[in-house]
Amino acid sequence: MKVNASAPHYRLAGDADLATLVRLRDDAARWMLANGITGQWQPGQLDEDHFRRAMAGGEVWLAEADGRVAGAWELWWEDEDAWGPQPPVAGYVHRLMVDRTCARPGTGRLLLRAAERRVAEAGRMLVRLDCLAGNARLNAYYRNAGYRVAGHKAGKPQPNGEPKSFTLLEKTLRGGG
Repeated sequence: MKVNASAPHYRLAGDADLATLVRLRDDAARWMLANGITGQWQPGQLDEDHFRRAMAGGEVWLAEADGRVAGAWELWWEDEDAWGPQPPVAGYVHRLMVDRTCARPGTGRLLLRAAERRVAEAGRMLVRLDCLAGNARLNAYYRNAGYRVAGHKAGKPQPNGEPKSFTLLEKTLRGGG
């Protein structure tokens, strides 16, 4: 049965959610590979320690519907590896993940909007993210969600992997998000 994508509940992840976050990330990586999206995520790259560090340095959010986790994302308050030193005007979305076994189409966009609302609640006016430069499908997805290309970053360090080139995208939040 598909999750009702119109009524997800969002909450901060905790230590009890670490295994779920690893599963979501690995499942998303497997989906990418099965759909010909290579060079981005690989199963087994990130473990519970990664998500524990993400929670300590920022926020990790879960979306739940009908008692199941439909997706998750990381929200950082700085990202010098991609954007360099910046004034505190943006929130940075990372690892937007959808559970494709139960989430309806459009769930990713709902998660992205929830992240944008959280950034606005924090008093920041921009949402920023980076996307693998060679992933035309994902770059188009974010542009269609209202993000504009703000630049490019070659050689960005990766957790447990070789540095990669990314497109830097941002969206201005209007009227508080």
